[in-house]
Amino acid sequence: MAHRGKRYDRLSASYDKYQDYEPLEAVRMVKATAAARFDETIEAVMKLGIDPRRADQLVRGTVVLPHGTGKAVRVGVFAVGDLATEAEAAGAEIVGGDELIASIASGGEIGFDVAIASPDMMPKVGRLGRILGPRGLMPNPKAGTITRDLARTIGEFKAGKIEYRNDRYGNVAAPIGKASFNEALLHENLIALVSEVLRVKPAASKGTYLKGLSISSTMGPGIRVDVTKADRLSAVAS
Repeated sequence: MAHRGKRYDRLSASYDKYQDYEPLEAVRMVKATAAARFDETIEAVMKLGIDPRRADQLVRGTVVLPHGTGKAVRVGVFAVGDLATEAEAAGAEIVGGDELIASIASGGEIGFDVAIASPDMMPKVGRLGRILGPRGLMPNPKAGTITRDLARTIGEFKAGKIEYRNDRYGNVAAPIGKASFNEALLHENLIALVSEVLRVKPAASKGTYLKGLSISSTMGPGIRVDVTKADRLSAVAS
């Protein structure tokens, strides 16, 4: 079991860890527990009623957080020719074709947070699956990261578009901003994320879909959010 420090224990004792809080109240509390000396990331974790072993119950996609994540996103693009020129003009930090693929395949540094590829490059980029896949960086049509519309896609990710996907336990975790964001911004980002995950509920998933929701800061304890308010969150967003 991981050792928790005195600071963590003190923060955990400041609230009822078994109570489900209203979304906005949970946001207030998570900001109050973000007391580290750096701008902590605020993350939401959803426990879903899916069977992650079944392909027809996987949950994966993208959502544009209205206020971004507060993190500067480095974009890498696999493209050549005019598309490479378009990607560079759109602000991609790393753009390349065969030479970029060869560099990554040989153990070179991966200097990007999001990978986008033009369709014609995917037969070659596919060879990087064992390297990029475990890092969540493999371009994928469900995430909109295989496209010829590079300028738009790069702009969306830099403006706050994030990718989400369930893990092997059926949980979806994603950032919703920084501790320095005010309550309203974090709340609206939370609404956007939860609404999107509710929208893409797999048809094969039966019973309760959203089983649990919590938010936490990088160094702080998790605050449970009342999932019965999830439909209300979705209604506000729509």
